[in-house]
Amino acid sequence: MSLTIGTPAPLFELSDQHGANFSSQSLIGQKNLVVMFYPFSFTGTCTGELCAIRDDLNAFQNDDVQLVAISCDSKHSQRVFSETEGYKFPVLSDFWPHGAISKTFGVFDDTRGCAVRGTFIIDKEGIVRWQIVNGLGDARNNGDYKAAIAAL
Repeated sequence: MSLTIGTPAPLFELSDQHGANFSSQSLIGQKNLVVMFYPFSFTGTCTGELCAIRDDLNAFQNDDVQLVAISCDSKHSQRVFSETEGYKFPVLSDFWPHGAISKTFGVFDDTRGCAVRGTFIIDKEGIVRWQIVNGLGDARNNGDYKAAIAAL
């Protein structure tokens, strides 16, 4: 079960692809946050989705919005993945405890041990304003994100 629109988003801290700590709480009052969960680094659909965002990054990350991508891969895998693909946004590791943040957002698939394709837009006050949760093989529509971000 995912989150409810209009309720506070779970706060979280994870390591990014460089081992630096990322805290969602640090953005409260500062920036809107786009949290994009994806199943696995280096897979076709996940790479395609993140590369499409990379190629249109100003729509998803700017002075008012911070984007983070999260999977249950290790920070070491995240680093190689982000460097290979040229991602200029935090790629966070929900590796240990395995899937803990994915579970708090209601997007962890216990059977496969990974997050499904869940995206959450959280406003500057920490409130969930938009979300979509797709299955493992169902790519997301970036136009939907752009419209939701523009509505903030």
